[in-house]
Amino acid sequence: MSISQLARCICESPTLKLNETAALLREKGEPVIHLGGGEPKSKAPLDAIVNCSSMLSSGEVRYAPPDGIPALKKAIIRYTEEHYNRLVTPENVIVSNGAKQAIMVLLYAILDPHEEVIFPAPYWVSYPEMVKLAGGAPVVVTPKDGSFHPTVEEVADAVGPYTKAILINSPNNPSGVVYSAAFIAEIVQFCEKKGLYLIMDDTYNRLVFDGQAPINCYDFANDHTETSNLVVVNCVSKMYAMTGFRIGWAVGSRDVIKAMTNIQSQPTSGPSVPAQWAAVGALNGVQSSIESLRVTLENNRNVMVARFKAFNGVSVTKPGGTFYCFPDFSAYMRDSQKLARLLLDKVRVVTVPGREFGMEGHLRISFCGSTKEIVEGVERIKWALDPNAPNELYLGNRKLVRDWL
Repeated sequence: MSISQLARCICESPTLKLNETAALLREKGEPVIHLGGGEPKSKAPLDAIVNCSSMLSSGEVRYAPPDGIPALKKAIIRYTEEHYNRLVTPENVIVSNGAKQAIMVLLYAILDPHEEVIFPAPYWVSYPEMVKLAGGAPVVVTPKDGSFHPTVEEVADAVGPYTKAILINSPNNPSGVVYSAAFIAEIVQFCEKKGLYLIMDDTYNRLVFDGQAPINCYDFANDHTETSNLVVVNCVSKMYAMTGFRIGWAVGSRDVIKAMTNIQSQPTSGPSVPAQWAAVGALNGVQSSIESLRVTLENNRNVMVARFKAFNGVSVTKPGGTFYCFPDFSAYMRDSQKLARLLLDKVRVVTVPGREFGMEGHLRISFCGSTKEIVEGVERIKWALDPNAPNELYLGNRKLVRDWL
């Protein structure tokens, strides 16, 4: 029996595959350093755990409304007012199983077959496959100047008669680049003028460094939510270190949210109730964990960037946010998949090939682990690639001698 044409054209998530590979190696006792992950090492906020535990202790774990429980919607409304200065209603909010599902359901709600969604490179690995799953066509805009920051003119040049939406992720996964306020303002106004949906993936919105303030897209948008084409997606996964709870949300016009709710009610119904109550605790509770995580990540970023800048042949752009760095290793190897495999096989360091993010020659390297992992991981990478590095390396209790360069 054959599978569908759609199933045949969708690739598996490379990041999830790498996580699986790393876990298998660790089970075998291999000294793996995982620099490919997108998961903070800090614990979920205590308020989230207490709220979730209290809900579970009641024994009343029932179906949730397909668009989210009222208590979480209320918390999201307050969060939106506090951090975006935008007052919305429960009808403007949908809660999903993570930001990924929120984006996926949104694409189902707005795309007709073969309509296009434009997004800049480098982009999050799932964007092209998600657009294709919704029957659309992904259109990638690669900055001509070799940077990770597009211009509005480059995005505008990609717009055609089938364009339906523009998808922006800032701070950006995988580059860590924070798009400028001027760019966000121009893209918001451009989409309003052209009648295009603008999807803002704000997953890392508050994880910014160097004294920057999070950029608020609503500062430049239509004041009336019901007539706005702007949809903002967020979650508790990254900022609150709650990846396993799988709670995200979208804020948009009532018509869009209603359509998303109708679609979401069919494949999954509402998200897990205990997870939603955990998110209520996180959003309404003490917020110090975000600043603590942000400071840790900024320090880790500084350590990683300093080491890559001392790495001959590697070009690195200093991330302004997230917990990712996207160095260019083209001087050593252009094929990023081969490079990632070499580093995993030879020195047991997990990275993610840049090809998956729309830019060959790069690797996405995460600094959300410990400082010790960062230092040792970069040292291993340098040993594997730099001809001037020492010939020997100790990998756990095993001594390696370089013989493949």
